[in-house]
Amino acid sequence: MGYVGVGTNTESPGVVIAKARWAMPSFEPIVNWDLSLILLCEGSVTAAVFTQNVFCAAPVLVAKNHLSSQVRALLINSGNANAGTGKKGLDHTFQSCEIIANEIAIDPQQVLPFSTGVIGQLLPIEPFEKNSTLLAKKLAAENMNQVARGILTTDFVEKSHSISFEVDGKTVTLSGIAKGSGMIRPDMATMLSFIFTDIGASQEELQDCLSLSVNQSFNRITVDGDTSTNDACTLSATNQSGVQLKDCLKDFQLALNELTKTLAHMIVRDGEGATKFVEIRTSGLDTDEECLEVAYTVAHSPLVKTALFASDANWGRILAAVGRSKVNGLNIENINIYLNNLSVISAGEIDKQYTEEAGSLEMSKPEIVIRIEMGKSSTSESVWTTDLSYDYVKINAEYRS
Repeated sequence: MGYVGVGTNTESPGVVIAKARWAMPSFEPIVNWDLSLILLCEGSVTAAVFTQNVFCAAPVLVAKNHLSSQVRALLINSGNANAGTGKKGLDHTFQSCEIIANEIAIDPQQVLPFSTGVIGQLLPIEPFEKNSTLLAKKLAAENMNQVARGILTTDFVEKSHSISFEVDGKTVTLSGIAKGSGMIRPDMATMLSFIFTDIGASQEELQDCLSLSVNQSFNRITVDGDTSTNDACTLSATNQSGVQLKDCLKDFQLALNELTKTLAHMIVRDGEGATKFVEIRTSGLDTDEECLEVAYTVAHSPLVKTALFASDANWGRILAAVGRSKVNGLNIENINIYLNNLSVISAGEIDKQYTEEAGSLEMSKPEIVIRIEMGKSSTSESVWTTDLSYDYVKINAEYRS
């Protein structure tokens, strides 16, 4: 038993998709304005995880409520987050579900709604009324890449990936798409991801697998430390492969982990204004949680991130960020810091072999691992992040203008 395919073909048995352009608002921010519809075959099962932001958007609240139904459709709009819009926002979200449900002859509760875009503006109903028939007519299995493009906002790159493996001569496929570029900081990041598999499973089984997978992928990335109001990740199983999850749980979990980590890394690489892909790898403290706290403190430091952008080997910024992490038991004599494989700090002091030229060379590379050892424990965590560039400020300063 093993993987038989990895690639970007995102078609999945039992899933049909459609996309349509919707009417522009009175102003035109630098985001797409698209509607997408994903229809799942009868008997499909869906699990999901959502943003941990207390002020989650109307579609998140409605989707959580509808998840207990037999989900048949995913309805996604870009350009408008429908967040911070009160009761009217909830009403408009449910109306959008009703419009689509009537068009494809299912119950409104069987539709999961998702929105991404500008916060604080009420989601208009007219685009759903005008495009529902078009969406229903355009449903086709080969449209997944169109939706990968349609859900983008400030993203530059479509994000899709597919993995398959064999079980007793039968092939199980997992395909996923994602969007995300800024306002990225779990729990979840400002991202949407939709994953499909042709395996057979219960919702409980899927939820366990998805939660484990998200925790080691989407919940380990950060671009700017902001957690969105609209994040969501779904996993839908269509039961078309003739294979049951209980018969290949380990292989399925490994494949799902690889898929979500690949999509998560795509989000970081497409981070707003990003010029560097950076892993902060920490180890040696009493718990993994403490290692993760240090990794995020370094990853969120504006001084570290701007040094990365400048290719400036200012290791003092990294050391200072470690020192202000909210963890116990830090001892300067236990601290070793590496830029890729270059030793910078050894036992709390600058390495005798270190040179500024060598440090600058490592910091100029497009992919950098900042390795921070803090003790002898076997604990270890990694966070993936970006530098902070002029373009990040420009993109977010001009987002609504």
